[in-house]
Amino acid sequence: MKGSRPEQAVLSRDTDLRKTNETRAVIEGMVDGLNDHRIADIGEFFSSGFRWMGNTGCGTKTGLKEFQDNWQKPFQAAFSDKTCIDEARLYMGEWAAAFGRQEATHSGLFMGLEPTGKRVEIRYMDFWKVEEGKITDNWVMVDFPHVLAQLGVDVFNGEGWEAFDRGERQPPQPD
Repeated sequence: MKGSRPEQAVLSRDTDLRKTNETRAVIEGMVDGLNDHRIADIGEFFSSGFRWMGNTGCGTKTGLKEFQDNWQKPFQAAFSDKTCIDEARLYMGEWAAAFGRQEATHSGLFMGLEPTGKRVEIRYMDFWKVEEGKITDNWVMVDFPHVLAQLGVDVFNGEGWEAFDRGERQPPQPD
């Protein structure tokens, strides 16, 4: 890239590293709460106006009620016997991040698919901002194409780039 560069890491550059342990405690408690399938009292970990910003297919939720009604409840209705497993967590001041998977049974309607009873792996990545002991922002990526593939739906209609990895197709080259 020639010329001026975009400013980087604006949101995290002034983080207060003294708050790392407080952030860790909030996130660890919240993940335990999610594994306990808590909905009504999950506000213990989230500010009332927090933002949950998901990828396409997940949506954006503003506030605890939208998160509960438009994410937690439909997710738990679609996937039962669910366990969240963070494979890695990072903490830095008011910031935390994790990636991992949820293991669950497809027991309710999901993206128009009737329940199959199949066990699925739901991969995710989360970034959280914690202020005054509560999560105020949560950026989320949930790998719904992977979940749908496990349920027999190819959202890429055979055009996924995994074909490049297997040598079935050659990737296009830049001019």
